[in-house]
Amino acid sequence: MSFMKSLFFQIIVAVIIGIGVGILWPNLGSLLQPLGTGFIKLIKMIIAPLIFMVIVTGIAKIGDLKSVGRIGLKAIVWFEIATTVALVLGLGTANLLRPGAGMNADPSTIDASGIEAKTNGSELPHTVDFIMNIIPTSVVDAFAQNALLQVLLVACLFGVALAVTESKAKENVLTLIENLLGIVFRIIGYIMKLAPIGAFGAMAYTVGAYGASTLSSFGLLILACYGAALLFLVMLALAAWWITGLNFLQFVKYTRAEVMLAIGTGSSEVVMPRMMDKLTKAGCDRAVVGLVVPTGYSFNLDGASIYLSLATVFVAQAVGIELTLMQQITILLVLMLSSKGMAGVPGSAFLALSATAVAVNAFPVAAVALLLGADRFMDTMRVFTNLMGNCVAAFVVAKWEGLLDQKRMRAVLSGEISAAELEREEQAALSLLKLNMQEKQGKAVVSPEMS
Repeated sequence: MSFMKSLFFQIIVAVIIGIGVGILWPNLGSLLQPLGTGFIKLIKMIIAPLIFMVIVTGIAKIGDLKSVGRIGLKAIVWFEIATTVALVLGLGTANLLRPGAGMNADPSTIDASGIEAKTNGSELPHTVDFIMNIIPTSVVDAFAQNALLQVLLVACLFGVALAVTESKAKENVLTLIENLLGIVFRIIGYIMKLAPIGAFGAMAYTVGAYGASTLSSFGLLILACYGAALLFLVMLALAAWWITGLNFLQFVKYTRAEVMLAIGTGSSEVVMPRMMDKLTKAGCDRAVVGLVVPTGYSFNLDGASIYLSLATVFVAQAVGIELTLMQQITILLVLMLSSKGMAGVPGSAFLALSATAVAVNAFPVAAVALLLGADRFMDTMRVFTNLMGNCVAAFVVAKWEGLLDQKRMRAVLSGEISAAELEREEQAALSLLKLNMQEKQGKAVVSPEMS
């Protein structure tokens, strides 16, 4: 009975029911999108303040600006290595399996209007624009727009300033923020009770709107993408085990409820708060988690990288064009840049693919519309691979910085420390924090002259 009360079980049941509704009553399924969209919005509304508070408290406790810089630099290095491997793997899989060969699609007969609807007329920011957009118009605007990189910048500046503050204001502000952080996690707990409803609505909409017939039309492409992702995850797991001692399968089991929710809703952002909390409980330093995970949502899209490189070659094969080695190297270089600015841009995958088609100039841009039907069925692969890539990055960077408690990591992931014990630890920490705050308030009331 306790298993049936778990979030993981409830989400699985909701996803299965959602698939059934989408297949049996597709019209009804396509009307259920607001359930999934509403849940995603509820989670997203809390992400910006959560990231701010996690990073500020983490940096303030480290108290060293150089350490923050090193964490950021090492994270970027890891992100670049991981995404480059993902892109190369996508290209290699496309050349080996040739999923587009034999389709003989005529670009002149392809309706490209669907791409405009998918992207809402947006475009990927250029490199300079992307860097300049990290700087918010104002602090308030960064939070209002839910721009994660902008919030990250504000949090880093605030955290560093707080870390070097010597007065009692540092303790008071830090105590306040930690208390607020506890409240935010409680709010997230309330919202997560609606997770099965959100997963049900999102899955029913996907199957109802796009139909299961797409699976047969693009079967080899979907198989190629998932196969490449599986190989990448094996390589990622081996690298994580070698560097940190992380048991990847145990970690997936530890985060299974969050993984299932991300897959069900087609969004890894909805589980960012819970993943950050679980990474911290599994031995990763809070500052590392706060810096690496949100940054990874823009710079470490491993699943998207696999899909983009593979899909580009697929489109060329589908219209009967064989890409040369130099053209494929050009694809790699273009995607290494364009994949970094995808987060938060509507239809970003199609924009990146269109930009790559223009750069290579080997096949018509309109041919990218061939992927409209299959794109939604790639979400499971992209979401899971992106999510695991960012989590592994947090463990790796924490290990490189000497901020990973490997003994605790093994104990938590193996189940030696249960979820109930983790919950008790969290409650004890909050109680201690509250007691310390009350003691400080008491000392403030009784002045030296009165004592």
